[in-house]
Amino acid sequence: MNSITLDRAGSTSRAKTIRVADDKAMLRAAAELTRTHSQAKPGIYWADLIASVVLGYGALAVAILSTSTALTIGAGVVAMLGLYRAMSFIHEVSHMKHSVLPGFRAGWNALVGVPMLIPSFMYEGVHNLHHAKTRYGTVEDPEYLPLALMKPWTLPLFVIVSALAPVALLVRFAILSPLSLLSPALRRVVVERYSALAINPQFRRRMPEGDALRLWNRIETLASLWAIGLIALAATGVLSLRSFAIILAVASAVAVLNQVRTLVAHLWENEGEPMSVTAQYLDSVNVPPPALLPALWAPVGLRYHALHHLLPSVPYHALGAAHRELTAMVDADSPYHKASYKGLPGLVAKIGRSTMVRR
Repeated sequence: MNSITLDRAGSTSRAKTIRVADDKAMLRAAAELTRTHSQAKPGIYWADLIASVVLGYGALAVAILSTSTALTIGAGVVAMLGLYRAMSFIHEVSHMKHSVLPGFRAGWNALVGVPMLIPSFMYEGVHNLHHAKTRYGTVEDPEYLPLALMKPWTLPLFVIVSALAPVALLVRFAILSPLSLLSPALRRVVVERYSALAINPQFRRRMPEGDALRLWNRIETLASLWAIGLIALAATGVLSLRSFAIILAVASAVAVLNQVRTLVAHLWENEGEPMSVTAQYLDSVNVPPPALLPALWAPVGLRYHALHHLLPSVPYHALGAAHRELTAMVDADSPYHKASYKGLPGLVAKIGRSTMVRR
């Protein structure tokens, strides 16, 4: 869903247009690795997803059933991390060839997408626009805002507002979905503005067609029924208000963590100009080993986000090996090395400083 319209006053004067020629040696090496690392391994996908789901929902059950405040908080944190990892597979679903991993999209929607009210159609058909070479960083990119060029207060607001995502999703599926069946005009608004995991407030989604529309309708119906049922259970007391609050708190924590990760996934320094592939890479972020914490806040390959923009078809479990090989293949002065950072604090500080510098 579109999260917020951020203040861009004064950003034009501080705009930083990135004009970088493509590094052909790096791109050739990346193309070679695409051919050798493009095979997804179903066993890894299923084992990882199921383990994350079991951990997340198991810890959530402990948090709900526990009478100890400390145990509830501790279990809630574990639930947040497990469900955040499980949720992050939506990124893989949006990229994968479903014939290679038959049933995975349906399984992910059943285990994560519908229960957490983030069905795969919210990302499929949206995220691919972010990877379009002529759209990245422009007004047509649903996942880009020049955050580094905005005012300092926009950064904490960008993160804080994400805590409301679970409530917004409940409203979207429990109220707007059924009401939109009665009004074509409302349905158009729901599809265009409230059916995409996007941060660009100017993005408008197109109405799906054919098989995509039929799949969308089936999954949206399930998500709507689940949202209505969840609210009904809480309203009738079958699900206690405490339990409902814990569920919302964990879901909010997942959304906030994901928004923090989004905040440092790119440098966000482009003001809307088309960029070369190398410039797009340099505007993106890798947080490779030896740093350990990115495995928690940037799971399922997201710690190699810049590399992913070079190798979008490479499955998440192969990105670590691809990074090591590409690092060895390119020269010491290659731009490839310039997109790697040490960790979250430095990245947050970097974008924070960028908002305070008036160009």
